[in-house]
Amino acid sequence: MTFDQMLESVRYEGAYPTRERAAEAVHQVLAALGRRLTGDERADLARCLPVEAALTLTAQIPDTRTLTGWGFVKDLAARTGATPATTRWDTGAVLAVVSRLAGPDLLGRILRQLPDGYALLFGQAELRQRQPAA
Repeated sequence: MTFDQMLESVRYEGAYPTRERAAEAVHQVLAALGRRLTGDERADLARCLPVEAALTLTAQIPDTRTLTGWGFVKDLAARTGATPATTRWDTGAVLAVVSRLAGPDLLGRILRQLPDGYALLFGQAELRQRQPAA
């Protein structure tokens, strides 16, 4: 998929009026995701994305704070000045396309790395429950 095709897919998913609005959502959400992912999952996802999107993802320094899915949305909303509802919409539109590009195996690995609540952001059911630490 080219970056232009990715933008069109996100534009369709998010019902955005312009490509520019879709591009803004892509860059914001992928930058935020780049602050969450580390290791092989980060590198493998970057290889699945168009170059422009991969650069946005990998330009970020991973953050050591642990954020749930809702925490991810709230953090991104605070960084962009958007409402949590708009940010949740943007996140869902972008990550739906990202999940298709990643495929089920890589997406599963990514979701195992991330805390609870991210599966829903990727349009997946949250099928696991965290086990309490012993």
